[in-house]
Amino acid sequence: MLLKTFGWSFAVTALGLVAAVFYGGWTAFGIVAILSILEISLSFDNAVVNAGILKKMNAFWQKIFLTIGILIAVFGMRLVFPVVIVAVSAQLGPVEAVDLALTDKDRYQELVTDAHPSIAAFGGMFLLMIFLDFIFEDRDIKWLGWLERPLAKLGKVDMLSVCIALVVLLISAITFGAHAHQHGGAHADKAETVLLAGIAGLITYMIVGGLSGYFEDKLEEEEEREHEEEEAAERAGKPKSAVKLAGKAAFFMFLYLEVLDASFSFDGVIGAFAITNDIVLMALGLGIGAMYVRSLTVYLVRQGTLDDYVYLEHGAHYAIGALAVILLVTIQYEINEIITGLVGVVLIGWSFWSSVRRNKRLAEAGPEGDQEKAEVSSGV
Repeated sequence: MLLKTFGWSFAVTALGLVAAVFYGGWTAFGIVAILSILEISLSFDNAVVNAGILKKMNAFWQKIFLTIGILIAVFGMRLVFPVVIVAVSAQLGPVEAVDLALTDKDRYQELVTDAHPSIAAFGGMFLLMIFLDFIFEDRDIKWLGWLERPLAKLGKVDMLSVCIALVVLLISAITFGAHAHQHGGAHADKAETVLLAGIAGLITYMIVGGLSGYFEDKLEEEEEREHEEEEAAERAGKPKSAVKLAGKAAFFMFLYLEVLDASFSFDGVIGAFAITNDIVLMALGLGIGAMYVRSLTVYLVRQGTLDDYVYLEHGAHYAIGALAVILLVTIQYEINEIITGLVGVVLIGWSFWSSVRRNKRLAEAGPEGDQEKAEVSSGV
């Protein structure tokens, strides 16, 4: 099972590391290995959230996510995206940007650093909206009840998450603009860029999230009808069939997953520049890491880990919230990538430990605990 799920990741790791040795010797090998570990640690929360969405899709769309999706993730986000950043921010043609990335690496890194505020604003706002919508929703399972109960009550206020996100964005842009003016105004004109990029992130979330939510609601209606038909079929002695997202619903969910993955990739791509400004090594290291994120997503779906460890999804969303804040803070201040990675790992580790303790408590409770587990897995 493990080899089947992670087989491609192991193969890509071996190929990537061999390619690194041929490209730049053992130093390149070390850099690619470090980048791979960085990407996996930064993206573990990504895999947990992906799994929560992917398990709703049918087998065909799961396969699309793992084939076309991986191409978008590895080549689009980890190879093309850094070049596009430079091309747009420096107003260069794509060919010139690639040439710059391969020939003048210091200038290339400088241009990416200049573009960082707008990237961080876009990604930070997208991830912040995911976090806010999660914590303001009233759910049956609560991890940190003392915090989640009052937030769920607040969530009944219409458009609250959008208002909070816009206030956070305004504060980020004003603070950034004021800071730039105090220090010679090198980025003063970019306060407006931060505002626009943040609003673009918010709009992207609302369009893609709104469409996937709409089709998910349609699917739920379908599921109710199917459930009634299933009950009738059961009474007639016919076999039952599970309903999964397909068609338009799955397509928009797939789009949502890709934008989500792209937002998660920002910190990995930006963080990679702290280790190397060689685009080839960056693509190899981050590409290997992205493969493991995909494999981990599939593993979580197939093992039913999210159903067994019910607080994992909470931990991942808190990690998203932390990452959103970190991205918005990095518009102005530098934060070490190790801290970014550790925050996610600690929150998910804590939620996993809480889930294990909960399962142990339910097991000790006997039949009552089994009934609670069954209610949770059936979504009661």
